[in-house]
Amino acid sequence: MNKKKIKEFLLLTFSTLLIAVGIYFFKFPNNFTFGGVTGLAVLVAKTGLINASDFTFIINMVLLLMGFLVFGRKFGIKTTYTSILLSLSLSLLERIYPMNAPFTDEPMLELCFAIALPALGSAILFNIGASSGGTDIIAMVLKKYTNVNIGKGLLLSDLLITAAGCFVFDIKTGLFSFLGLTIKSFMVDGVIESINLCKYFNVVCNKPEPICDYIVHELNRSATVCEAKGAFTGKHKYIVFTVMGRHEAVLLRTYIRQIDPDAFILISSTSEIVGKGFHSI
Repeated sequence: MNKKKIKEFLLLTFSTLLIAVGIYFFKFPNNFTFGGVTGLAVLVAKTGLINASDFTFIINMVLLLMGFLVFGRKFGIKTTYTSILLSLSLSLLERIYPMNAPFTDEPMLELCFAIALPALGSAILFNIGASSGGTDIIAMVLKKYTNVNIGKGLLLSDLLITAAGCFVFDIKTGLFSFLGLTIKSFMVDGVIESINLCKYFNVVCNKPEPICDYIVHELNRSATVCEAKGAFTGKHKYIVFTVMGRHEAVLLRTYIRQIDPDAFILISSTSEIVGKGFHSI
């Protein structure tokens, strides 16, 4: 359990810092306005009253306080930690390494990093049941007290903030922000699926014992064996069901082809495996 908590803590820290790097070094300097609190921070920073990092810190702290007032002690420890770490990281970077201009004069390259780093960090957080706070906290409050469709509500707020960038800055910056919002929406889901990707095996064979033996003792996985009957031949068969990681899947496929060339192997990709050895509900 301690190892699991340490691993989770390291993942929370790494993914949050990844988000902070993407936002501070690539999103803020280019005035990209897509995405929740940090997108709003870019707009507010244009007024000159406060910089984007400090605005993000203040709003996140207000939203955290709202979360604790509404949900009390039930409010997520993970969300609290990541939200505070993200806010502090942005403010610290602002003071250690002030960014007066983008790294390069290639906005498309900058946009790629502004999308990829936060999307990867967010995907890791979502995958372990956490989030970086911000508008996610508003979604939690709305979900508790209203019948508002949370997904559409958050998407609408992101669209309004992104559209405002066209008027506050220029059309070019606004269009880049719309492109970033669109790509990010698809990329987070794609990264989560890639992280969780496993291979599902249906193996039709005559002798399941050697295959199950290899799965259990060599790959440290389990399997389910069912009796079956060939529709064409009418012969008695067995079907072995199992799920493997990508590396294990290659080893199992190679082993089955060596010991039973006549086995019929059906392998499919899946990213939603709930159960012992994979994800808990």
